[in-house]
Amino acid sequence: MEKMEKTPNSLRKQVVILGKVNAGKSTLVNALTGQEIAIVSPEAATTTDPVRTAMELIPFGPIVLIDTAGTNDNSPLGNQRLKRTQAVMRRADVAIYVIAADAFDEASYTDFLNKKIPHLVAITKCELADDAQLATFRKRFENAVCLHNHHERDLLVLKTLLAKLLASQTAETPTLIGDLLPPASTIIMVIPIDASAPKGRLILPQVQLLRDGLDHNINCLVVKDTQLANALKTSKKVDLVVTDSQAFATVDRLVPKAIPLTSFSMLLARQKGDFNQLLQGVKAVKNLPVGARILMLEGCTHNQTHEDIGRVKIPALLAKKTGKNFQFEYYSGYDFPDDLPKYDFVIQCGSCMINSREILARLQQIRQNRIPVTNYGILLAYLMDTLTRSVEIFATPLTKTEVI
Repeated sequence: MEKMEKTPNSLRKQVVILGKVNAGKSTLVNALTGQEIAIVSPEAATTTDPVRTAMELIPFGPIVLIDTAGTNDNSPLGNQRLKRTQAVMRRADVAIYVIAADAFDEASYTDFLNKKIPHLVAITKCELADDAQLATFRKRFENAVCLHNHHERDLLVLKTLLAKLLASQTAETPTLIGDLLPPASTIIMVIPIDASAPKGRLILPQVQLLRDGLDHNINCLVVKDTQLANALKTSKKVDLVVTDSQAFATVDRLVPKAIPLTSFSMLLARQKGDFNQLLQGVKAVKNLPVGARILMLEGCTHNQTHEDIGRVKIPALLAKKTGKNFQFEYYSGYDFPDDLPKYDFVIQCGSCMINSREILARLQQIRQNRIPVTNYGILLAYLMDTLTRSVEIFATPLTKTEVI
């Protein structure tokens, strides 16, 4: 229970429930979770917005189940609901496609197959079908489970197959630091405590790096920026310093050049997305025209302060570096614009609150539109002239002359 409650949704596998209206998607979600999570009604289009619930899928681990509106929702708001369902598909690690035994639509299922999402088929209302119909379904779908009034036996079969599918689709989660340094290495994590730091806790990337270091037998020393100088003096050997992107300039001045330096944001970018695409994207900064439209993708909603990285610091540093003013537009969480081609540049946050599949889908769409993209950590390192140094640990051939 403790693992289920404390695992962030961004680190859980996302299982999306899809299918036509009245196929029994919401009833299935309630049956799988053992709770009345979703509203169930014989009326068509009862589910309007995606409904998410976290659960523990034994023996796989923590997942998020996402109920969605029917793919053939013809209600007055059907188009808007379909857009939200399509947005959810982008982050789906696995799907359960729900088919009512008395209303199978081959065309709808074929359209779903074009999404190329690993999936199982759950056939509901099997108690209404005869043996011949069930035999046809089993022949048509190799990965189908027939549900008779959502009997516990059938649900157990579905959960078991879902756990196996997730396991088969899930390579070991890429490490943040374990493949960069050998065991017994020492890293110093520099965590500034300022107005933007949450009271009484660390932010997710800091916690993740600490745990990853411990998992790989790496010594982790955690200090504030005001303690860094003393920590460097008293430490016999330091193999890497990792800091918050906003503290790059200060930390860079304090850390000897012989010690590699990078950021939490860069480590996350390498773990979750296409690191090279983000590195190459930052080169576009010097060629942005005056008034360029810049899309800012913030992974979480938060109160803004005078030290806000995306809305205050980055715009100010970009203006100082280039001598130009730009237009910034902001999207938070999993929201993503439909009119992507209108933007000249995209800046993604560190993405600690967004799952890897969503990040990869975004980067692919941005790449298809030939728009340069980078992230907070890489951009701030570039703007503070520390980029070359901060990517050395990744053995990247990037040189200072290539990015300035």
